[in-house]
Amino acid sequence: MGSDKPQQVRAMFARIAHRYDLMNRLMTGGQDLRWRRRAIQRCGLRPGARLLDVGTGTGDLAAEALRQCPGALVVGCDFTLPMMHRGRQKPGRARIRWVAGDALRLPFPDATFDAVVTGFVMRNVADPDQAFREQARVTRPSGRVVCLEAVRPPLRWWLPFYRLYFHRLVPLLGALIAGDEEAYAYLSRSVAGFFTLEELAAAMARAGLRVQEVQTFMGGTVGLIVGVRP
Repeated sequence: MGSDKPQQVRAMFARIAHRYDLMNRLMTGGQDLRWRRRAIQRCGLRPGARLLDVGTGTGDLAAEALRQCPGALVVGCDFTLPMMHRGRQKPGRARIRWVAGDALRLPFPDATFDAVVTGFVMRNVADPDQAFREQARVTRPSGRVVCLEAVRPPLRWWLPFYRLYFHRLVPLLGALIAGDEEAYAYLSRSVAGFFTLEELAAAMARAGLRVQEVQTFMGGTVGLIVGVRP
């Protein structure tokens, strides 16, 4: 996207906010809900814990955190206001604290949260290393940073079929359902140009986090990485 990537990403997600959740369910066959549950489980929340969901969008991860730990204080932060406005209209999300903010300059003091989580966010930021540094900064010592992300898949015999689905069928679905083929063509390009799972874990480690756990889903096309702030 070039040097104006943040502005283009913000505009793109604003355009598709009205169909974002539906498209996630359709693209993954509903599996993204299971992955989000697992991501929140790995945050290790306890009653009274503070969780930050960076790039919260419509708040799916934040809502899951409140479902699993009703006593938690959950903050959803995003720089695309139409996404958060859409999320606030959904049932059961009144207790999420919605905050406008940039993933590269989080508007919170150091060591504020017990856990920080992202879901399909890191490949959309202009500087993933800086985003991880910010997540580590606002996490308390011994707190967790959990990253759920689509990654560049390993070489497998089924890779041509994956590319056909992701590069051809997903944009077509985006055109039919969300009315925006280009936004979902960007999705496939963003994954193709992003990290492998190992590279994403290395970026987390460069931010000073100790990588504690790595899981994969959907044949290694989706990864879950858990880091701990020393």
